[in-house]
Amino acid sequence: MADVKRITDIEEDTQSGRFLTFNLDNEFYGIEIRYVTEIINMMPITTIPGLPEYIKGIINLRGKIIPLMDVRLRFNKPVLEYNDRTCVIVALIDNMDIGFIVDSVAEVLTIPDTDIVDPPDINKASNKFIKGIGKVGEEIKLLLDFECMINCEEEAIIAEKISNY
Repeated sequence: MADVKRITDIEEDTQSGRFLTFNLDNEFYGIEIRYVTEIINMMPITTIPGLPEYIKGIINLRGKIIPLMDVRLRFNKPVLEYNDRTCVIVALIDNMDIGFIVDSVAEVLTIPDTDIVDPPDINKASNKFIKGIGKVGEEIKLLLDFECMINCEEEAIIAEKISNY
């Protein structure tokens, strides 16, 4: 009976070490695939006053209200006009669906734990979103800790603001 696996164990096995990669400027980032629920094209955004600048507003995705975070703005990168490559990665973080606006999605990669190293200790404040650095051939992918992308205080503010919609 020890060889019997539960469905959730099998799902975790198939998602282990798999990352959805995307880019901002010429840098590649990755999010653990287990967080991703879908990838969508840009949609009309309804802005909500009182939210941080990097929270662009909300969208109505098949009747569900989803807040959108512009990852460029979250990382203090220059604003870039959205185009036909811009997309939204919808992820489930702490039981809250949130959309992350990125320049473009690249691919899903499997990166073994042996090819992931800790970020350098140079500046903890600037590395707070980086969970690890994945080595893929000669390239590196900055693996993000999406749970750190939004803190508990912001999550409560966003939930309160969108509850009116």
